[in-house]
Amino acid sequence: MTVAVVQFGGSNCDRDAERALAHLGIDAELVWHEDGLPDAASGIMLPGGFSYGDYLRAGAIAANSPIMAEVREATEKGTPLLGVCNGAQIGSESRLTPGAFTTNASARFQCERVHVRVENADTPWTAAYDEGEVVELPIAHGEGRFEVTDDHLEELEREDRILFRYCDEDGAVTPEANPNGSKGNVAGVAGERENVAVLMPHPERITLPDIGETDGQGILRGFEN
Repeated sequence: MTVAVVQFGGSNCDRDAERALAHLGIDAELVWHEDGLPDAASGIMLPGGFSYGDYLRAGAIAANSPIMAEVREATEKGTPLLGVCNGAQIGSESRLTPGAFTTNASARFQCERVHVRVENADTPWTAAYDEGEVVELPIAHGEGRFEVTDDHLEELEREDRILFRYCDEDGAVTPEANPNGSKGNVAGVAGERENVAVLMPHPERITLPDIGETDGQGILRGFEN
């Protein structure tokens, strides 16, 4: 397993992701977007940051990079892909996953710890947890509010494609526990294939034991499943 951590101009969580994956024994390679996907890549991670300064919309310019055509082709063949924060925005803008991420309801950048509830534990990205389990993860975004039509949200619920919802520490999904105003408190979703997932919280920032808790490890282990 070699995970290609794709770097764009403005990516800043790429080395964090590489180190977190390496700690779990998962080989990771930093890949500059202009160089294309390496033949050896058996997984893809779109890391956080501010690709191209979030001009136009967060993730919009990176989504039109030629490498994303390679990324789409790879995911269609079953290659696992995880998009985190800006990577989630890129995934959404690339239509790898449903919905859109837009300005937080607070209209400000938010950097804090949040709780999320595992909604579907039967995916590679959530298999390390139990359904209903509460996980603590950090967020750091200004455009993290998940938006989708009511009908599409119901479709995602029917298809069990909602992976995580913002909740309080007891697992209650409430407006008060929603840090950014996301529709349905959605924090992470799967694509049409479960090998593709995006989420706004940062699992790589809560994976290394020497810097704190390790709640995010299970998500990154999705590359092994």
